Amino acid sequence: MPQKLKPFVKWAGGKRQLLPEIRRFLPVDISDRVYHEPFVGAGALLFDLAPQKAVINDSNNELMLAYRVIRDHAEELISVLKKYESRYSKEYYYKIRAMEDSSDFPGDFFEIEKAARFIFLNKTCYNGLYRVNSKGFFNVPVGRHKKLNICDETLLLSVSGYLNAADITVLSTDFEKAVLNAGKNSFVYFDPPYHSLKNSGFSAYQSGGFGENDHIRLRDLFFHLTETGVPCLLSNADTPFVRELYDDRRLKIIAVTARRVINSDQGGRGRVNEVLIMNYGMNQL
Repeated sequence: MPQKLKPFVKWAGGKRQLLPEIRRFLPVDISDRVYHEPFVGAGALLFDLAPQKAVINDSNNELMLAYRVIRDHAEELISVLKKYESRYSKEYYYKIRAMEDSSDFPGDFFEIEKAARFIFLNKTCYNGLYRVNSKGFFNVPVGRHKKLNICDETLLLSVSGYLNAADITVLSTDFEKAVLNAGKNSFVYFDPPYHSLKNSGFSAYQSGGFGENDHIRLRDLFFHLTETGVPCLLSNADTPFVRELYDDRRLKIIAVTARRVINSDQGGRGRVNEVLIMNYGMNQL
């Protein structure tokens, strides 16, 4: 029996803990719709639903390269990851982390090596945290691991099989561009970097982060899609700013609680209050 699909990396803000709540509030006909996820991250909801047609996107270019390489070159990727796994040490971690330029990778295998590096660092860095500095360079220290599974061959092959069997468009662009083709037969799930009252929420997936102006732009897009009849669901932190942004009689705001284990600030871990915001009728209240 094929392995159940699940994320192939850890990701800050990942939705595995919140999946039971999200499932409660999905459109009844979700399986008949084109699934769009402009902030796909590790893809917890994507892999849980396994839609047959989807458009996935994230601004993190290395993350989306990993999706494409898993789809197109899974066997070669696994071979490189096994090499990394056999050589792992603290010193080796920092050697691989320092490989930033294209000159660090063999020309014919640039994308495969780059994707393998991304997965290797995610599996071996501190707390599975992806963080870049102002120059866009990954800067997370090595983690302390009792047990490592750098190359989950069965999972990678299962994800590759799904990405090839289904009609999945993989993008790495701005979130507005990622939903340009969304229509009434679509469903859009937005899971942006969360708003934070103390500015301690984690958004350093790419240099530049995701600030309040970006949240306002996302709100405007959500309202535009609402006006054009596209069903949308959005997750975010339960803050006054977010509630004010989406204070509209056409929307429903549901308070939920999730457990967070990845955050650059320890205060952002543990049980946290979040909201699910939707512009369509719910399955259940």
